[in-house]
Amino acid sequence: MATTAAITIASDIYSGFSGITKTMTLTKAGTTNDLEETTGFSRVKLSGTTATDFIRMATELVDTTATTTGAKVYVKNIGDGKPGSTPPKDKYVTIQIGNIGTAVQEVGRLYGDDWMVFPVTTADDVDVIAVPQDDNVVVLEYVMFYE
Repeated sequence: MATTAAITIASDIYSGFSGITKTMTLTKAGTTNDLEETTGFSRVKLSGTTATDFIRMATELVDTTATTTGAKVYVKNIGDGKPGSTPPKDKYVTIQIGNIGTAVQEVGRLYGDDWMVFPVTTADDVDVIAVPQDDNVVVLEYVMFYE
């Protein structure tokens, strides 16, 4: 069974833009073969501005010795995670790829209710890291699909 991701973007900002609807099948690096593993859908609660590696490749049973290994990560900022609360749009979490204490690559900032899907390689034993903007509690939901 294939794992797919879909997105639809509609906007009235520009009259010449008729929208975008795209779907992709999540596949192994350099192939058309479906990804077969997942971390499972999870949440992580953060408080404080300390960097946290919430997806650690070494503990996910990922083959970190392979030369080309692909994965796709979904992550969403759901605010404090309390039922009925609205995630604040003025607070963000920075998402990075790398290893804490060494050079990291910033993927982007997730403000309240924002989400992203991005590819990562697991070949380098590189983690996915979250760094909250401030000491307020923030909860991220995430899942990684990998080879």
